[in-house]
Order: sequence, then structure tokens, then C-alpha cells
Amino acid sequence: MRWNAAYGTCFPDFVISDGLSDTFEVSKNLQQKQLLKSKLHSYVLLDKQLFLKYPRFKREEKKRQEEKCDLSDWDHNNLVFVFYELGITTKVEIEQEDGAKVVRVENLNNPYKGQSNFNWRFKLTLNKLYAWSLTDYDRVVMLDSDNLFLQKTDELFQCGQFCAVFINPCIFHTGLFVLQPSTIVFKDMLHQLKVGMDNPDGADQGFIGGYFPDLLDQPMFHPSLNGTKLQGNFRLPLGYQMDASYYYLRLHWSVPCGPNSVITFPGAPWLKPWYWWSWPVLPLGIQWHEQRRQTLGYDAEMPLVLIQTVLYLGIIVMTRLARPNLSKLCYRREDTKSIFLIRTGLKLIAIWSILAVYIIPFFLIPRTVHPLIGWGLYLLGSFALSCIALNAFLLPMLPVLVPWLGILGALLVMAYPWYSDGVVRALTVFAYAFCASPVAWTALVKIMSCLHVSLEREGFLPRLSESAAPAGFNKLY
Repeated sequence: MRWNAAYGTCFPDFVISDGLSDTFEVSKNLQQKQLLKSKLHSYVLLDKQLFLKYPRFKREEKKRQEEKCDLSDWDHNNLVFVFYELGITTKVEIEQEDGAKVVRVENLNNPYKGQSNFNWRFKLTLNKLYAWSLTDYDRVVMLDSDNLFLQKTDELFQCGQFCAVFINPCIFHTGLFVLQPSTIVFKDMLHQLKVGMDNPDGADQGFIGGYFPDLLDQPMFHPSLNGTKLQGNFRLPLGYQMDASYYYLRLHWSVPCGPNSVITFPGAPWLKPWYWWSWPVLPLGIQWHEQRRQTLGYDAEMPLVLIQTVLYLGIIVMTRLARPNLSKLCYRREDTKSIFLIRTGLKLIAIWSILAVYIIPFFLIPRTVHPLIGWGLYLLGSFALSCIALNAFLLPMLPVLVPWLGILGALLVMAYPWYSDGVVRALTVFAYAFCASPVAWTALVKIMSCLHVSLEREGFLPRLSESAAPAGFNKLY
């Protein structure tokens, strides 16, 4: 018996992930590779993330999803590709823990690594070609990790031998495509790799695009009402790969081509939706995390979040209770050059400490936590570290906290949900930045002035023992 296979997971209200072209944080973020199959469909996993960790679903989470999607009567046929680097232990572990069939495969050599425009982030994406070797299945749907499903898409299994979406007018996108496995095609693809078939980007996108150069001339896919599988190659409607950038222009979806089923997030890897800082910079990030909150939760990240929260609150309390006593300081009047160098160094240290206040918390927060938790923890952390700088250098609170207030204001401006379109939103953010710049500059000038006065009056040298005070020193009381 032959089955249809989908690469990833495919049911309503669920986040899709494969991780082929993205970083490990994707799988760490989603913590999911639940592979469910209906009586007609099997869901297959091939993931480079397995080099680092196999992200599995908790069994109770899997049970809850089955109940939510009414999948209790589905026949399961789970398949996972793992690479030899993982070893046999991981293979057995996956089989025992998740009940999945495991197939070990080798990494395909990427012969395009020497190209000048090659991006090492896509080194392993040619492993997607293994999908053509799954000849036990009638159809395979390949998915990238940055796909967010809005509704069920089982009709894709009716498509022909190869089907893909053109989110670019001339180049189809390999973030989602349908294929019919074929040993002949798979071997021919491997041969084309060996002979160095032209590949403009050195990744799966360029290779598969070059292997199916005439897809643009093929008819549009329209699923049949009786579920009959089509033959030949087809273009998939844009609704199966709605580029998130289309949404950012109008702040709503208006894709007339086919059902609005799948959102894809191509672009800068550090602005992928699973990172907490991607929202509210990119509005759709919150939708991704809402899907995750409803399915997987954030149990993996919360212990570290709680630890940091307690630490920051402790810092705030301690800085309020243990204010430094700088009433008795001394300086060397005779060595004016030394005093000048020390004061200059202290000014630089003060400025760098203020910058560190807003940099350090950013890198300590778990990358894949919910944006509301992430930004809240960031603001708490930067405020706590600001208290240290305030007390250490006797600085006024308001100028030091101007960046903190500015960041909070920027988040509120970007998160405002009632903009008419993306252009108005962008202009509003620009206007806010334009108005906030003079305030930030004034705060910087105020901080430098206060530092100068403090250092001139107090000397800011370590306190010396009165009995050991050498000649030439004067005490300030």
C-alpha cells in the first residue's frame, strides 16, 4: 500500500517546522515534531536540527492535540530521517520515545560551497532531495521551518509530480512544494549534483529551481472535488505561501489566489518569528507565538526566565539598600596629569556601563520565549542594571532612564494595533524616532555634565587609610 507524505505536520491551528534552512533555535523554540497521519496521509520528518537535538513532543501534549483536532481515529505512520552523525543511540531513542519509524541518511555533499555568493546557512538544505527517495509514498509535501499554517491543506496531496508556489514573479519558492517520489528523479538529481549543474544561490532554492525550469509555464493547481490525484507539474496558488512582507504593507491579508492557508517568513534569519524580539518589529510574530502558546507552551524557557526575574529584583532591592558612601574621598592634587587620566577613564567606564545596561539583558533572555515575556524581562533587567550605574556614579535617574523610556515608547508605537496600513505605521515609527532623538541627546549631555561635576568635586579615587595617608594628600569631608 502506498501513502501520501507531508514533510512536517499538517493540521489546523498548528505551527509547522522543519528547520532545514534555519538555526537550531527553531526546533528549540517549537519543541515539536509531532507526526500525525490520516488514513490517506503520512507525515515525514527530515531535519538538520537532529545534529544537535531531536525535539520531541511530550506525550500529554500529543494527546491534547489529537483531542483538539479530533484525530483520535487517524492511522499513524510516522517517519523520521536522521543523519549518521547522531549515532544509533539517537535512532533507538526516537523509536522508543516517539514511536516513529527512523531512517538514517548521510548528508548530501554541497558542491556549491565555493561559490562567491554561497551562504553557509544553507549548507545542508540539499538534504531536501531525499524526499524523492521516499518511494513508499504517493505524495510528499515539503515544508520549511518558517511556515505557519492557518488551515488544513490536505488537498495538496492531490497535486501532480511537482508543484510549487511563485512568491517571486519568476522564481518559485522551495519553502513549500509537493512532489511524487521517484527513484529515477532522485538518482538524476544526485547525478546533477556531481556534474555541477548550474545553481545561482548554491542552496536547494537554486538547484530545484534549475531542475524544474519550466514550472512557470505550467497550469495552476485546482484540487478536484472527488479527490482525484492530478498528473504533471503545476503552479500552486499564492495562498499556500503568503509572504509575510505582503501583510506588512497593508496589515491585513488580501491574497486572491487560492485559499489563504500558509504564511511563510523569508528574509533576515534574526527576524524569524520564533525570536522574542521579532515582535512588535514585525507584527505577525505574535501570531506565531500564539500558535505555540496554544500547543506547546514555554515550559523549556520558563525556569531561566524565573531565575533572571528573581536576580533582577534582587539587584533593585540591594541597590536601594546599599547606596555607596562617597562622602570621604581623596585625590592627589600634585599629580594633575594622573588625576585627569583617572577622571577620563571613569567617564568612559560610566558611559560604557550605561550602554551595557541595555545590551547585557538582551543576550541573557531565552531567544524563543514569548515576546511579551521577553520584552518584559528585558525592561526589568535594564532597569535593574541601571540602578547599579546610578548608584555607582551618583547619576540622576531620569537622564539614565531616557533610553529605557524610549524603548518602551517605541514598543508601544510599533504594537499599536489600529494603523490603517503599513505605510502609516512606518511613518509613525519614524516620526517617533525623530522626536525622541533630541531628548536622547539632551539626556546624554546631562549625564556627561553630571559626571564631570561629580568627578571634579569628589575626585572618585579609592578611600585611603588616614594613618597611611602620605604627604601631599588632602581629605575631603
